[in-house]
Amino acid sequence: MYKLAGNIRGVLLLLPFVVRLFLADAALSFLLPFSYFFPTGVYDLSSSIAAAVWLHIQSIFTRSNAANITFSGIPLPTSESAIVVANHISWTDFYMIQALAIRAGMLGRCRWFAKSQLKKVPFLGWGLWAMGMPLVTRDWTHDSQEMDRVFRGIKKYNWPTCTSFDCNAKVQLRLSVDHHAVGLIAYSEATRYTPEKYAETLAWCKAHDRPLPQHTLYPRTRGFITTVQQLRETPHVKAVYDLTIAYAEKRPSPGEKWVFLAAPDMWQSLSEPRLNRRWKCHVHVERYPLKLLPDTEEGLKLWLEVKWIEKGVRLEQLRQRMLAGQAW
Repeated sequence: MYKLAGNIRGVLLLLPFVVRLFLADAALSFLLPFSYFFPTGVYDLSSSIAAAVWLHIQSIFTRSNAANITFSGIPLPTSESAIVVANHISWTDFYMIQALAIRAGMLGRCRWFAKSQLKKVPFLGWGLWAMGMPLVTRDWTHDSQEMDRVFRGIKKYNWPTCTSFDCNAKVQLRLSVDHHAVGLIAYSEATRYTPEKYAETLAWCKAHDRPLPQHTLYPRTRGFITTVQQLRETPHVKAVYDLTIAYAEKRPSPGEKWVFLAAPDMWQSLSEPRLNRRWKCHVHVERYPLKLLPDTEEGLKLWLEVKWIEKGVRLEQLRQRMLAGQAW
């Protein structure tokens, strides 16, 4: 009965979001023909539409379902264009990144590297493409063309972006008034962390004489290197944000214990009330000026590898604090 009630609750919370997403798709479809004549105006309007959609689903997670996201690290500047890299644990990771984007006034400007299969998801797939999200495969011939499409507006028109690779506090929508701010977001591991994939990562690292990461997979560097090389000369893209995402779940049996890196799944994040009683959600932020990153491909590859090793150390510190009963 409890599970049925939770499912009904989830459907009731999700239906208004689906309606909003459908209306957003319709609005984005209407705007597409005008993008040829007014590319920047359409981009700004699309970003405003995107902000309303993302704020709605974020509010389900943090307001309706009371998830508590905690933060550490460097406070981010407002409305700064950046490349964002993060470890990837769960579908819910995007809530962590959006919470930071809201704080920085960049929610509508975020553009995510996403798997091309998402184009097949009803409502969502078309909306992602129309918003200018890079939808990538693992075929570099295709992906390089897709990335050129996405980078074109950022470089030619100085579009603001917060780019990323594959909050219990009151949420306030702050649309960026800086028309040169953008965020491009990517999960550099290209897939979610699981114990099985971690075992494969350790075997690969040993075979290729690479340092062994903790609690992460080995990062895939090609997309990161291409993004940095494409955007480092774009004057309004200022930095790389390195995000470390962590979760812990309190499980009742046998005995009460916390399980590290156990995150709520998609349906739990949308349907289960009082998430803060069962899960800890945390994101740590580091900021690196883009101009200080290495110039060569090999240098960028090693830079990202080092940051992933540091990320693993940070995650292990969080795990030890969890075991000691300390707050994150």
